[in-house]
Amino acid sequence: MGIQVISRDGQPEYAVVPWEQYQALLKAAGQAPTEAVVGEAASSAAEAPLPGFSEVGQIRQARGIAPEQLARNVGVSPAYLAMIESGERQPDAAIRRALAWHLGVAGWSEPS
Repeated sequence: MGIQVISRDGQPEYAVVPWEQYQALLKAAGQAPTEAVVGEAASSAAEAPLPGFSEVGQIRQARGIAPEQLARNVGVSPAYLAMIESGERQPDAAIRRALAWHLGVAGWSEPS
């Protein structure tokens, strides 16, 4: 298996696997395989309104994630996360990608 492990602070944080192996893992876990559709993200984002960054707190709470945990996962201080949640600060592209990943809001991440 061609797995790439990404670490933060010396601890493994993510594992990246080739698409075919990911599909096999989904199948082994009893989940339906997913299709990779590159152009669909932009069209589906136009159909459903994208939540604003002022909704980070609501989304975080709905997912049962503590603010300290999300801040640590995203790589910001809890105080800075609170400023994003209150609308005081707008996150930069890297923080938007991390928030998108950890909260499952695909439209917040910009193509690299």
